[in-house]
Amino acid sequence: MHVHAGEHDHAHGPHDHGAAIGRGVFAGAMAATLALVAAEVAGGYFGHSIALLSDAVHKFSDVPALLISWLAALWSQLPADSQRTYGYRRAGTLAAFINGILLVIVALGLFYEAFDRFRHPVAVRESWMIVVSIGALVVNGGITLALIRGSHDLNLRSVLVHNLGDALSNVGILTGAIAIRTTGARWLDPAMGAAIGVLVLWSTWEILKESGNILLEGLPKGLDVENVARAILSVEGTREVHDIHIWTIGTGLHALSCHVRIPDMHMAESEKILAAIQQRLASEFHITHVTVQFERAGLPKDAGLFMPEPFQPME
Repeated sequence: MHVHAGEHDHAHGPHDHGAAIGRGVFAGAMAATLALVAAEVAGGYFGHSIALLSDAVHKFSDVPALLISWLAALWSQLPADSQRTYGYRRAGTLAAFINGILLVIVALGLFYEAFDRFRHPVAVRESWMIVVSIGALVVNGGITLALIRGSHDLNLRSVLVHNLGDALSNVGILTGAIAIRTTGARWLDPAMGAAIGVLVLWSTWEILKESGNILLEGLPKGLDVENVARAILSVEGTREVHDIHIWTIGTGLHALSCHVRIPDMHMAESEKILAAIQQRLASEFHITHVTVQFERAGLPKDAGLFMPEPFQPME
């Protein structure tokens, strides 16, 4: 007996918050980021600041990140079809993973540029750094506030991490520029470039780890297979559970399949056990897409048994 539960839950599952953010916010964020990149490139060139140029490269990676995330947010709203029976719920997860890879590449580039500037120091015009970093901080703060209501969505969280990292790097550049003006220590500029690279790697690790785990259909964060199995066995009528698989279909939508042994009974009774298992998994673990295959744990003593004739090999 194969019983599937959870179809009705899909209509009431978590909505993709990328759509709630809206096209206008993504478009505005991309336009503002492009303008900011141009300003930082100009400030880095005329101010001879590797920190500003590094931050410009860092921010330029936000443009494809925003574009990919916006497209993914729209894509994930498409319904399931005969080719993609779960729909496109993982589009946002895939976008987050691609964004993470882009950030790692950018960080490696920042390290290289910072090392080269350590070897060949250049006099920095800190006034350019101060003016541009203040303007960048204002822009990044606005983008972050516009995106923060979708921060629990992995796709939007990857974009939010981009912008939070940008804002922190702007604070670092502003502080460093003031320190350079006060002390004349030119090494602070490439040091900040390297620090921004470290910040990028640090902010990217969790995004890559979580999105990679989802794409590899790993166990959702915070769940334990043994605890889930014990919860299923606590349902009256269950005798054994095995072959458990738990994975994430999309943001906020966890799925489970397993085999459960129960005594022989009428189908109506087995459906009650199934409903109880489904309710327990949804309430305790937020697993709403449940597939259970029932197997016989044994036959009642008064059940009629059909014994086939023993196999006779042909002579």
